[in-house]
Amino acid sequence: MKDYDKMRRPDAGDADMTAKTVDLGRLVEVLGSRSIVLVGIMGCGKSTVGKRLAHRLGLEFVDADSEIERAANMTVSEIFAEHGERYFRSGEERVIARLLREGPQVLATGGGAFMSAATREEIAEHGVSIWLKVDFDTVMARVRRRATRPLLQNPDPEGTMRNLLSEREPVYARASLTVTSRDVPHEAVVNQIIDALADHLFQGEDGNVPQSST
Repeated sequence: MKDYDKMRRPDAGDADMTAKTVDLGRLVEVLGSRSIVLVGIMGCGKSTVGKRLAHRLGLEFVDADSEIERAANMTVSEIFAEHGERYFRSGEERVIARLLREGPQVLATGGGAFMSAATREEIAEHGVSIWLKVDFDTVMARVRRRATRPLLQNPDPEGTMRNLLSEREPVYARASLTVTSRDVPHEAVVNQIIDALADHLFQGEDGNVPQSST
């Protein structure tokens, strides 16, 4: 796992920085049939950033939770309430395995998806995983804006979040790449991801990141 944020940390003023020099067509070509799979805790920005990343690369954006809801004809909250988390996770594994065979795409996964060893194996075979790492204060500020997070429907959502981060972060760290999701313009995070992907995908080709002429 490569922690990209420790190498370069563009701030809000650098939103159009290095990613402009990456040959996006070549990046997608080298990606091939693999999917770019965003993993991380709820509220880390997988869907918001993923949509912008997909647009930049000319790929389809797919949200795994939305696909699960479509397949079940129920919301994630309803699935949790009626059938429980184990049932949901089983369906989640099947849906993500199917989606990974439909790449290339940008795939946003649910916060618990990467905890499944079977799902991690599928992602390793059919995708490039990127952990959007976020600190506790930032993620709590974000999730408070939505009251539909099933795992936070309890008297102590902050304690639950701390426990989730403690349990899940060591597993998220197994992703191929790590990019920190901070309170900067979304395009800045997209640029970090593109730079990280270029470093990862072009590695060993000629020792250089191809430059775009546009």
